[in-house]
Amino acid sequence: MQVYLTLVRREVGSYFLSLTGYVIIATVLLLLGLSFTDMLAKLNAEPTDAPITEVFYITVYFWVILLLTAPVMTMRSFAQEKFSGTYETLMTAPVSDGQVVLAKFTGAMLFYLLTWLPLLAYIFVVHHYSSEERALDGWVIASTFLGISLIGCVYMSLGCFASALTRSQMIAAMISYGLGLALFLLSLRALMPMPTTGWEAKLFAYISMTEHMQEFARGVVDTRYLVFYLSLTLSFLFLTWKVVESRRWK
Repeated sequence: MQVYLTLVRREVGSYFLSLTGYVIIATVLLLLGLSFTDMLAKLNAEPTDAPITEVFYITVYFWVILLLTAPVMTMRSFAQEKFSGTYETLMTAPVSDGQVVLAKFTGAMLFYLLTWLPLLAYIFVVHHYSSEERALDGWVIASTFLGISLIGCVYMSLGCFASALTRSQMIAAMISYGLGLALFLLSLRALMPMPTTGWEAKLFAYISMTEHMQEFARGVVDTRYLVFYLSLTLSFLFLTWKVVESRRWK
């Protein structure tokens, strides 16, 4: 456990030792600020009974933040190690492949969650200047951040897998972005006409991240969604582990 925690601290610290980490934070803050401005404009134009978290979610900025920043957060995980020549040193240290994979994933997730913390401040600002008590519903806020965390787990594990495949950070980011965009497009019902009944409709509802996040933003937590995201995350982490392990056969 001590080795794992040391690796996690190393990964989290690396984000703040490079310009990339600060660029990511600045980008997320900019997009969150734009989403906050857009949300206030919508609330001023047309009052709504929907939770503030749902009003935020339906803005385009939510998915832009996820699709654009996730590949950049994870592209350096393994690719940078390979490019700089420290990969073999790390992998020959007294640490297992699984610990390395989990540490890099955990470090990316902690940094990912850190970039989303300002969203809490925006919700408190709206609550402070609004008489609407539902603007600060603790359960709705918790379920929204649960949804953000679960989707983040999938995209961070996907990014680690992409980074493990190559020694080029740009190629890793492109692979991660392409696969992440494909997952997102599968969630858009408007792009793919789907039946409203039958097993096809149930399958689409099960894999649709946009519909899942809409439910999370309303305060609805379905265990099927938890199984879906955790299964995807574990699958990508397993693939990452196998890619890292494959070095023994080269």
